[in-house]
Amino acid sequence: MSETARKAAGLAAPSGDANRWKALVFIALAQLMVVLDATIVNIALPAAQEDLGISDGNKQWVITAYALAFGGLLLFGGRVADLWGRKRTFVLGLAGFAAASALGGAATTGPLMFGARALQGVFGALLAPAALSLLAVMFTDAKERAKAFGIYGAIAGGGGAVGLILGGFLTEYLNWRWTFFVNVPFAVVAAAGAYFVIREPEGGRNRNPLDIPGVLLSTLGLVALVYGFTRAESDGWSDTVTVTMFVASVVLLLAFVLVEAKVKAPLLPLRVVTDRNRGGIYLSLGLAIIGMFGLFLFLTYYLQIVKGYSPVKTGFAFLPMVVGMITGSTQIGTRLMTRLPARLLMGPGFLVAGVGMLLLTQLEIDSSYPALLLPAMLLLGLGMGTAFMPAMSLATQGVQPRDAGVASAMVNTSQQVGGAIGTALLNTIASSATTSYVKDHIAGATGRPQQQLVGLQGMVHGYTAAIWVAVGILALASLIAFTFVNAGRPSMAPVTAGEGAEDELPVPVVAH
Repeated sequence: MSETARKAAGLAAPSGDANRWKALVFIALAQLMVVLDATIVNIALPAAQEDLGISDGNKQWVITAYALAFGGLLLFGGRVADLWGRKRTFVLGLAGFAAASALGGAATTGPLMFGARALQGVFGALLAPAALSLLAVMFTDAKERAKAFGIYGAIAGGGGAVGLILGGFLTEYLNWRWTFFVNVPFAVVAAAGAYFVIREPEGGRNRNPLDIPGVLLSTLGLVALVYGFTRAESDGWSDTVTVTMFVASVVLLLAFVLVEAKVKAPLLPLRVVTDRNRGGIYLSLGLAIIGMFGLFLFLTYYLQIVKGYSPVKTGFAFLPMVVGMITGSTQIGTRLMTRLPARLLMGPGFLVAGVGMLLLTQLEIDSSYPALLLPAMLLLGLGMGTAFMPAMSLATQGVQPRDAGVASAMVNTSQQVGGAIGTALLNTIASSATTSYVKDHIAGATGRPQQQLVGLQGMVHGYTAAIWVAVGILALASLIAFTFVNAGRPSMAPVTAGEGAEDELPVPVVAH
């Protein structure tokens, strides 16, 4: 294509969009906001629960309402980005997220808070796939793309821990409401910057009519699956509603696959998920997130309840993991991504994270933070950062530009579902191990201090039992990455975004 024709078509020059680094700042800011939101509210939850009079039985809805809307609507959000245009969807998602956050901060009742969290999930599901596919069409040089994805990956991986720090500060020194209000300036700056800086190339839109049956079946199927796992955590695996949700999700998602195989313009073209590399990446990342999500929760409780850390100190205790993620993503992953096949970064990355997790199986009441938790968190961060990096850049390689949003959404979906499964599965294992330990040891405890000690020992025993399962899950993620992901290193030749680039352009995808 000639330069004149390229300009006429609104396509970037081979070196990439002139504003690409400015755009990365605003896209990364939006990603940080969404990832922060996954953990920032956790620390504020006890204060918000007391203030709004939310019962213990209903408090999970502050987390669940967000997860259900986000996880259930991601595929739809990705398709909307392909249909309407990524820039427009991105700015709309930011505006909606800011409004929902303001509503949550101003909430005066529990139901209003739950509604605001669900709305945050809806707009997050628009925002996330649009942001990721925008990066892909703006960075066309392999080395630059590796740097951009490294920065983005570090934010996606480390943002959760940053959320714990920020959540601790805001809750301790201001008010729990600020964990919501803080999103508003983030969103306003990111939306304004994106509006003026981002120029989306033409030729990558998917103008086919929306697959309504696919939208309904996928949304209901994913909502049933996520709710089944959150219900299992609170009411047990044999609860009638839990079992019904799992059966419904299997039926709905099978029906979704059958519909997608037959309709002319599917919501999720099956070619997106049946590719060996993409399938391996989706599966291994989803498994890794199962292990990581439970860990965040256990370590937060361990540090606050067992060790007596304040919310702020707890947040800072997670800093080594953030440092590890940033180092693994921007230094190891970025430097080696163009030199090594993805499996030689993902497989070892998940193994290193597994070794960090293995250290945490030695956790006891009086465990030393510098001797045990610090090295474990560093290894976890380094491993995850290194593995996420190539996974992001290859997760939609070979996908046509018109499918980029949906392919981006698939990784977000696998990780949202992974997060819901991880929290429920590992919490259930921890709870049953704690109950069993206390039952076996409480008889020998005389006096209240002894009983409290047995309770704390039981809690830590439950955490380590669950962490052993997480070690096995990370080992499985590593095995899948080594076995399924067989793509070589990316080509060093610059690629162009737009029509005709579908076989060359890897689109990065990240979840929270």
